[in-house]
Amino acid sequence: MPTTTGVAGTTTDRRSPPLAAGHERATVDLMTTQPRPTQPRPLRAARELLLLVALYAAYSLARTLGDGDVAEATRHAQSLLGWERALHLDVEMWANRALHGVPVLAVLASYWYAALHYLVTPALLVTVYRRAPEQYRRVRNTLVTGSAIGLVGFTLLPMAPPRMLPGYVDTLASTSGSGWWGGDASAPKGLGSLTNELAAMPSLHVGWAFWCAWVVYLLTRDQRLRRAGLVYAAGTALVVVATANHYVLDGVAGVAVMAVGWAVATLPARRRAAVPAPVSVQRQRVVEAWFRQDGAEQKAA
Repeated sequence: MPTTTGVAGTTTDRRSPPLAAGHERATVDLMTTQPRPTQPRPLRAARELLLLVALYAAYSLARTLGDGDVAEATRHAQSLLGWERALHLDVEMWANRALHGVPVLAVLASYWYAALHYLVTPALLVTVYRRAPEQYRRVRNTLVTGSAIGLVGFTLLPMAPPRMLPGYVDTLASTSGSGWWGGDASAPKGLGSLTNELAAMPSLHVGWAFWCAWVVYLLTRDQRLRRAGLVYAAGTALVVVATANHYVLDGVAGVAVMAVGWAVATLPARRRAAVPAPVSVQRQRVVEAWFRQDGAEQKAA
């Protein structure tokens, strides 16, 4: 950079007018665009744990408070089956009978329904938090928002599951001797009063399973893991129908609430991305390069 000799042999920079005029503004811009300090990792982990506990508590509470009139919930179920018959989607009875034709599969399906819903989802959340923290907030907010919408559905639209209708076999009740669950959905034995028997619509079992498949697809290019995520989601959809805990359209609604959850959770970020930043990335890089060059030339002088 050209310099001129000043008083007492000192040197002063002869910057070009545009850079000299913008020097102070550029410095302020760079200072204001530095990343904000974040909380220590243990505090953030504790906060996330409390959030998940609160979500599970709200989930359990909503299932309890949403327990309404059985006659009304049965009418809703019959109406939904009418829609499925019109769409040729009423496969619940066939799937339920096929499952009970193979007792071993009925037991395996019961374990799948009673356990994986509560194990795979939190395990995947922890994995994302530890290995892809830049994606964590988006996937966590999607899960929380979609689940909240589902809880509203439990309360506003009580729905009797197929196992409460004539002609269906309650798979978990019939296999309760092989596990910890009783005859009240997937609740442990003796805790049936803490669950809402009429929370069939939407199916958060299916919603959470497809959320898991989406997260795996988002975070890895490994085709084996992606296929495993899809198998888990499809397997869950099949299990909830065959065990007579949900209707096909319950599963569709479960996926839909997670899609809405994603749209709502990512709306602020998409709005921010649509607004031009006050200082472009390109300009910031130019100014940073100029400062580096200036410092190197001063050392050389």
